[in-house]
Amino acid sequence: MFTTTMPLDLLFLLQIDLEEELVFPGGARAFTGLTMLVHMFFAQLFVGFAIAAPVLQAWGARTGSPRMDRLAHSMVRFNVLTFSTGATFAVLFMVLLVGLYPRVTASIFTNFFYLVVVAMVSMGLALWGMYTYYYKWDKYALLHKRRHIFFGFTMGLFIWIWMVLMTGIDTYMTTGAEPEITEGNIGQLTVAIEGMFNPMFTEMVLHRTFANLSWPAFAVAAWGAFMYIRARSPESRSFYDWTTSVGLTWGVGFLLLQPFIGFAIAYAMKLSAPETPVEGALAGGSYERMTSGDTSSLLYTNLAMVVGLFVLSNVAMYMGATRHPDRGGRVPIRLFGLIAAVAGLYSISPIADWPFLYMRYIAIAIMAFATFGAFLTYLRGRLRFRYGSPGTSYRVILLALGILAAATALNMGLMKSNSRVPFTVYNQEDYTVEPSQPPSGFGQ
Repeated sequence: MFTTTMPLDLLFLLQIDLEEELVFPGGARAFTGLTMLVHMFFAQLFVGFAIAAPVLQAWGARTGSPRMDRLAHSMVRFNVLTFSTGATFAVLFMVLLVGLYPRVTASIFTNFFYLVVVAMVSMGLALWGMYTYYYKWDKYALLHKRRHIFFGFTMGLFIWIWMVLMTGIDTYMTTGAEPEITEGNIGQLTVAIEGMFNPMFTEMVLHRTFANLSWPAFAVAAWGAFMYIRARSPESRSFYDWTTSVGLTWGVGFLLLQPFIGFAIAYAMKLSAPETPVEGALAGGSYERMTSGDTSSLLYTNLAMVVGLFVLSNVAMYMGATRHPDRGGRVPIRLFGLIAAVAGLYSISPIADWPFLYMRYIAIAIMAFATFGAFLTYLRGRLRFRYGSPGTSYRVILLALGILAAATALNMGLMKSNSRVPFTVYNQEDYTVEPSQPPSGFGQ
């Protein structure tokens, strides 16, 4: 009779077939993607606040505004409190990648090894800058203002470098680049750099830089609208009302650039279509899948969300202009907002291609320029705003803007990732999104 001294719990584990027994909600790819989206939610806020906080503090030091200091401190405090949450989901994402897609993960990280190392060093320096900036606030903000602001800019600079390097790897997976990863060139620094500077890299860096300053600004406006409800003193209410105006101004200012950068990204994706696709159905590249493939609905959903952001931004600026003692600017803002709304709704309507193909893009451009007119009018009127008593409808609009901006940012990431399916590295048939078995032969 066969006997063994192996513990029963170990015998139980050996009988488990993870591929058959362990089923993720929506599949392994959906669970991995959801984990990344949660991480990106906190990461985008982190990048936006890390860049914006020292700018606000420096601006406050120059203008003598204590409100700027208070808002900058709130931003970096949010980063300190939530960094561990975002980092936890980042680690979980890496565990899922290594466990479910070992071949792809090993190849990507081996090819971009030096860039990943530089990115991690940049992350470490950004964290050093953040914690020094935050925990030295009471001492340095008063006695060593310039040194303190320097630590803040260190935080923003190095987290931006980290974002740029990660963007290079991400865009390489979306469009591919020459030369492809092969057994003979993997791990070479020159190949990694060529892969980072792929056709989509520059446009995506611009897009992410401005997007990470836009939607976190809308989040600040929504936060100010929410905190106003809880404020009890007139000073606090005035501060949170002022915060909503700052967040709205920054959010709209950077939002205005996004349609044009988005068009440049789509054009770069179109030009990067492979001349010799591995499958005939993939001749249009990731651009073809994004615009007319299985996931093209994400593009139109995203367009509708962007139009919603523009329309709600105009409504918020119109309502916020009531702070002006003479209610100046409301008439031109209303006119510009109406033009933006009509053009935006036309761009997502079924007749957007009438009377000719590019009418949709013209309508989006009109929406952006009309919003720019409202933005300039609102910005000019802010010099005389009296803060402290915003209307309820205004606060509701800002809360809706914050939620919609977050949803738009996450949907953009989902849309971009789906544009390269069925590949993890586009048009390289050895790297698919399907889970692959771990390599055998360990220890030999």
